[in-house]
Amino acid sequence: MSENSSQQPRNNQKPKSNRSNNSKRTHTPVKGSSIDDLRIKSIEELISIADALKVEHPQELKRQDVIFEILKAQTEQGGFVLFSGILEIMQDGYGFIRSIDKAFNESVNDAYVSNTQIKRFALRNGDVVTGQVRPPKDQERYYALIKIEAVNDLPPEESKKRPLFENLVPLYPEERFQLEYREKGLTGRMLDLFSPIGKGQRGLIVAPPRSGKTELLKEIAHGLTHNHPEVDLLVLLVDERPEEVTDMERSVKGEVYSSTFDMPAKNHVKVAEMVIEKAKRRVEMGRDVVILLDSITRLARAYNTVTPSSGKVLSGGVDANALHKPKRFFGAARNIENGGSLTIIATALVDTGSRMDEVIFEEFKGTGNMEVVLDRKIADRRIYPAIDILKSGTRKDDLLINKADLQKVFILRQMIHKQDNEVEALKFVYTTMGKKATNQEFLDSMNTDK
Repeated sequence: MSENSSQQPRNNQKPKSNRSNNSKRTHTPVKGSSIDDLRIKSIEELISIADALKVEHPQELKRQDVIFEILKAQTEQGGFVLFSGILEIMQDGYGFIRSIDKAFNESVNDAYVSNTQIKRFALRNGDVVTGQVRPPKDQERYYALIKIEAVNDLPPEESKKRPLFENLVPLYPEERFQLEYREKGLTGRMLDLFSPIGKGQRGLIVAPPRSGKTELLKEIAHGLTHNHPEVDLLVLLVDERPEEVTDMERSVKGEVYSSTFDMPAKNHVKVAEMVIEKAKRRVEMGRDVVILLDSITRLARAYNTVTPSSGKVLSGGVDANALHKPKRFFGAARNIENGGSLTIIATALVDTGSRMDEVIFEEFKGTGNMEVVLDRKIADRRIYPAIDILKSGTRKDDLLINKADLQKVFILRQMIHKQDNEVEALKFVYTTMGKKATNQEFLDSMNTDK
């Protein structure tokens, strides 16, 4: 679609506006079926084209993967490489397509994108760009993008038409995510009843140590991927242990991004900012995106470390300006008028013994429209999920639950509140729910089982 019109950085210099006269070699993008041509074809036609290009086992691939393999095969026939990754735009206007290695680390395998290409296709930070790249020339350090095939899995021309995320109109969540997906799994069912999650929800999971927050996030992820496979699920782990990252990658079907505790704070911040930008770009395309963040507390700590001192320090050593960007991250969650949504469910650490964590939690308390409070006393009794029903809830839950069911949930809350021992009352609710296969059966039984 366009040849690079500006020279990529060499030896730590900024890119120049024109290519060197020493370079006589030209690179012509490969011609063939474009993504526009391929998108309108049936899956049978795509498999036929893939077979002709000697793609291995195309019948076993998803439609989008078949299209990608066709483009890849066409590109390789022309002596180029088809590359796909996330665009990071630098301060000087040019950018790099970072290979998706879950940490957005800089690499010699990244592809350089010229200022001209970025302007022509209105590319933005976080765009997933797929295109043909050529190897580096003499003195060049990076591969260079010579033709854009797709932006966020759509034809590149469509990237010009999308609105800015900041201009989209936010609304209250009106469509609920159904998290109940298996008979014996109570976590999703409890959330559906007492703290429903809607498209565009901004939720906090308030969690003391060893209260089961990681397992709760996993159950939310499993419910989403099982009942809502069309949703783009991004899991962001900040300052976590490497083994927990591996466990999450193996147990969750969504995209898992991480910056472990042995990485510097600036790496935590970079990964978080690339993930939120990627999510925004998808929402601009009208898609529903969910980010599960563990945790907003550690992300705020990282920002506090990298933010230049303002001279104003809050209690606990938190700089007055340090929480602005993590609040912007969390505040990006919204249900969009006329399509698309960004849902963010983040854990917040409490009772850690750190004054800084307390200050961070107080700053974020009340900024969400859904809250799940985990109770250490309940977890110590080996009752999971250890959700404090009376302290958990969703604002405007009447938009997500029908009136009849909402009244029954209110009765359940009243019943628990009247008990002298709330833990035993919660255990009774769990036991009763476990006798019914679904939440609907459980709620319907409340009419007769009194």
